[in-house]
Amino acid sequence: MSVYKIIDVVGVSDNHFSDAAKNAIDEAAKTVRGIKRAEVVKLDVKVEDDKVSKYRAEVRISFEIGK
Repeated sequence: MSVYKIIDVVGVSDNHFSDAAKNAIDEAAKTVRGIKRAEVVKLDVKVEDDKVSKYRAEVRISFEIGK
């Protein structure tokens, strides 16, 4: 039987929500091994001078910690 841990991370992009989600996973993968699943749980934007300046994606990442 496998055991999984779940963490939430936030990725940021200047261009698009999908880039923000990818950035979150790419950064997490630098220190987390065995990522099995990622779920985007929240999207939001940062607004400066009445314009969108950053896209943010909160991503819930599942990874295996035991068998």
